[in-house]
Amino acid sequence: MAYQYQPCFFLLLFLLFSVNASVLAFRQRPKISAVDLAALSAIKDSLTDIPGSRFFSTWDFTAPDPCSSFTGVTCGFNDRVTILSLGTGLSDSPGLAGSLSPALSNLTQLTQLILFPGLVTGPIPHKLGQLTSLRVISLTNNRLTGPIPPSFSTLPFLHTLDLSSNRLTGSIPPGLTKLPSLKVMVLSWNELTGELPRTVSAQLLHLDLKKNKISGPLPRLPSTVRYLSVSENWMWGPLKALKSLSELVYLDVSMNQFSGPIPSSLFLNPSLTSLFLQRNNLSGGLPSSIKMDPTFQSYGGKGSIVDLSHNFITGDITPFLAGVETLFLNNNHLTGSVPEEYVKSVYDGTTKTLYLQHNYLSGFPLPQGSTLPDTVSLCLSYNCMVPPVGISACPASAGSQPSRPQSQCSVFTHRGSTN
Repeated sequence: MAYQYQPCFFLLLFLLFSVNASVLAFRQRPKISAVDLAALSAIKDSLTDIPGSRFFSTWDFTAPDPCSSFTGVTCGFNDRVTILSLGTGLSDSPGLAGSLSPALSNLTQLTQLILFPGLVTGPIPHKLGQLTSLRVISLTNNRLTGPIPPSFSTLPFLHTLDLSSNRLTGSIPPGLTKLPSLKVMVLSWNELTGELPRTVSAQLLHLDLKKNKISGPLPRLPSTVRYLSVSENWMWGPLKALKSLSELVYLDVSMNQFSGPIPSSLFLNPSLTSLFLQRNNLSGGLPSSIKMDPTFQSYGGKGSIVDLSHNFITGDITPFLAGVETLFLNNNHLTGSVPEEYVKSVYDGTTKTLYLQHNYLSGFPLPQGSTLPDTVSLCLSYNCMVPPVGISACPASAGSQPSRPQSQCSVFTHRGSTN
């Protein structure tokens, strides 16, 4: 009888062995897509840790679960990579070197691609535009070169694009500013050229283009913009495009060649507490509450800063800006006596910095016996008056001459009266 059951016994052993082998093989298979694992391998091959960095020390391709063990890798429910952060971003980590592998485009479920500061060189792979699930691209503070891939203009869900502090060249792809989901675009500190796209339909909240070589006028921007910086470029023309930006909190168009008057609407926005218009060719007078809105008496408040220095602003100083905490009006063509509102604001501590040097001002009505608070910086040098005794908190750039030569004051006053 035992002999009759022997074949069944061996068959059972065979089946048990096969099942156990299958289970073992399943357990040994990495819990990640094979396509994504191959892509990660290629990405690692194109990058390396800078001495002192240990980012790739956890990238063991024999590990059973790379989604859990690989630093910087996050996977979704289907074992596909959804977030890839290259580098740690820690202050004591020097980052990565090498280049970005085209294999990045094989991570087809990727929603966030982040490259922390390091020494990564070469172009941005144009095939990243194929990753239609991307919401965040942040490749900052490296040495990337070449143009911004035009293929980025096809990413329907892209919310944040930060390519700042690299060596990118060329112009901004016109389709980029039309992306329906784009809210944050930071392209500062590169070598971008050309004019800004004429159509900016993306409902941007944050636009930072400072420190490039962008030229041309400022295009009409969506009213949703809250942060705008185009400082240190080669832009020119009037600032009419700023009139509709009622949600601005921060504005910096300094160090360009913008001209014409300052839009008065900027000063009717109480949320705009940081305003930098210095070193342009702006002209016209300072804002006046009577001309704009009699119910809006002053602009500024705690923490506010306004820099209108190094322009061609003319006329008297109006009281409208007396509530600004840090105010730079130096190096313009302002005339007349400083309104008492500014004097009061300085001495009660509301205004902590007031630079009026290098204008054509004729008086500062300082109350007799008043002492300037230690926390205040007030500079009145090189005007058409002798600064009050004890007021000398001027920067070195103001020079050593306390007053303008009388000949300059006479000529400028005469020209102003005939215009």
